[in-house]
Amino acid sequence: MRPNVVVVLADDMGWGDLGCYGSAIPTPNIDRLAAGGARLTDCHSASAVCTPSRYALMTGRYAWRGPLKNFVLMGHGPALIEPDRATMGSVLRGAGYTTGAFGKWHLGLGWRHRDGSVRDAFEPGAVLHDDIVTDFGHDIDYTAAVTGGPTELGFDRFFGIAGSLDMPPYAFISDDRTVGVPEREKEVYLTEQRPGLQVDGWREDEADVRFVGEAVDWLRGIEPGTPYLCYLAPSAPHRPCVPPDFIRGRSGLGDRADAVCLVDWAVGEVLQAIAERGETENTLVVVTSDNGAPMIFEDDGDMSQHRPNGDWRGQKGDLWDGGHREPFIAFWPGQIPAGSLLEAPICLTDVLPTVAAATGTALPDGAAEDGQDLLGALTRGESLSADRPVVHHSLGGRFAIRSGRWKAIFAPGSGGGFSEPSISALFSAGSGKAHANPAWDADHPDGQLYDLSTDPTESTNLWSTEPETVAALYSQLQSICQSESSGLPFDVPTHRSPVP
Repeated sequence: MRPNVVVVLADDMGWGDLGCYGSAIPTPNIDRLAAGGARLTDCHSASAVCTPSRYALMTGRYAWRGPLKNFVLMGHGPALIEPDRATMGSVLRGAGYTTGAFGKWHLGLGWRHRDGSVRDAFEPGAVLHDDIVTDFGHDIDYTAAVTGGPTELGFDRFFGIAGSLDMPPYAFISDDRTVGVPEREKEVYLTEQRPGLQVDGWREDEADVRFVGEAVDWLRGIEPGTPYLCYLAPSAPHRPCVPPDFIRGRSGLGDRADAVCLVDWAVGEVLQAIAERGETENTLVVVTSDNGAPMIFEDDGDMSQHRPNGDWRGQKGDLWDGGHREPFIAFWPGQIPAGSLLEAPICLTDVLPTVAAATGTALPDGAAEDGQDLLGALTRGESLSADRPVVHHSLGGRFAIRSGRWKAIFAPGSGGGFSEPSISALFSAGSGKAHANPAWDADHPDGQLYDLSTDPTESTNLWSTEPETVAALYSQLQSICQSESSGLPFDVPTHRSPVP
């Protein structure tokens, strides 16, 4: 019997946010999955921010191979996944699975404007990044169906939101239409929320609860014996952190930590629905996150009491590991040995080929080009190569590569993340557009090199003393990126004399 598949992708949940990774936040449902399955300690998102990370999870392909070279889409951004691109949904639906996606999409949609136009992310010169004026929504015809979304990319059912809870439109989307018409400016703006339109009665603290309710109702309605893919993408613990009353206070560490508890509650509700169907033993469950947690907001909690990214350097947006090292739990009773620990480097691009292998589904030619199949390692203890290269990407569109013991960052500082320069330096006068700052080019060739075998917290920069290693890693990254269309400069000199 083919297994069911459940993939839960939290939003901004860091490596150190879960109890099974040493956190003080109570996450009993996810911890039970880790105890009964596998916990991975060296998993990385393909980007340190939301949209490109989700593109990679859904397609098994780095997002910079397409039109998005930095930053994220806003709520009215154009559909980013190519219509003919294989996705987790389309691959499994083609194999006879019923497929549902619930929660945050954040991969763009084809919104119809009042003049009848629909933006195309793939046309020459396409503008992907909206400012607070173009993203407000005044020129959107919300009575029209959206295109290029989940229901056109392999999902039979979608219920969720277009972007993040801090982005308009402030409305749910059911399949390809908003639930109600967002026709007046938002009544109350919470922390970090952008101006835009809302539907009547919109409340952020009800969003994740509604996503979970829709997912559970969908699961309960599936014909017995029909295999399914359930993709659940909670908005928590992304800002604004607004845990509902039945969750608030559960962690004792503030609203953001409570929002992590909300993710754990969501996992528990889905597991209960699967158990009620008698399908626990035949369901592969994956729980992970899209990028590291931000650590610059004082109201997110006392970092001396809880470090959401563990001891890894950096935070959301950064090229240091805190920006992209993720929790990853895989549970499949009878297939994945209980209490397994995998320490080899993996990437969220690996989820699609692994799910395909677990379900006995062949991937189309050319699909998931940046992923590897983890099934043998998860179920049979097969070794994964510690030398497998993994490419990292920052908010500012800068690159790093992990290969074996070495990690090279082709940028100064965080690479244009949340740490350095400050977040305010990444946006032009409130426009929401990402600067290519700090630069890494032929005129500014300095970067960072770390020996992770002896320096896992990336504290000693060996760039100037290991020029041959830097050059070899740069060459390896070029071979993966293939061309400067990726956003990686190909003309930067890396052979430099060691600093005396």
